[in-house]
Amino acid sequence: MARKYIENPNACTLVHTMNIIGNKWKPIIIYLLSNGSLRFGRLNALIPTISKKVLTNQLKELENDGLLFRESFAEIPPRVEYSLTEKSIGLLPALKKLSEWANKAYPKINFEECKIIDIHKIPAYEDLYNEERKARE
Repeated sequence: MARKYIENPNACTLVHTMNIIGNKWKPIIIYLLSNGSLRFGRLNALIPTISKKVLTNQLKELENDGLLFRESFAEIPPRVEYSLTEKSIGLLPALKKLSEWANKAYPKINFEECKIIDIHKIPAYEDLYNEERKARE
C-alpha cells in the first residue's frame, strides 16, 4: 500500500513531521528502539497486533526517512538489527512529553511507566544531542 501524505503547500514543520511519523506504529517502533537495537522478531513480539507485512513496511519507511539504521550481519542464519539514528534520537524527548501528557490528561487510566530513556543521562547520546544543538545555533 502506498504511503499517504497530508498535503503541505506551506511547508509546515508539524505537517511534515506527521507525514514522517504520524501513524499508529512508527512512534511505538521508535519508543521500543529507544532502549537499544532490536531484531525484527523481537519487535514483532513486542507489538503483537502488527502484522509482519506492516512491520516490514514501517521499518523500511523509517529507514528511508533516515530514522532507523538497519545493520545486517554476515552470519548463518542471517541476522538484522534495527537501531535509532541521530534524527530519531531527537524525537525521544517529544515522545516522552506525549507520554507525560497522556498521564495528566487521562488520570483514571492506569498506564504503565513510559520507559523511554533519558538521552541526557547516556554519554553517547549527550554528546550527540549537544552536537545537534550546536549545529542548529
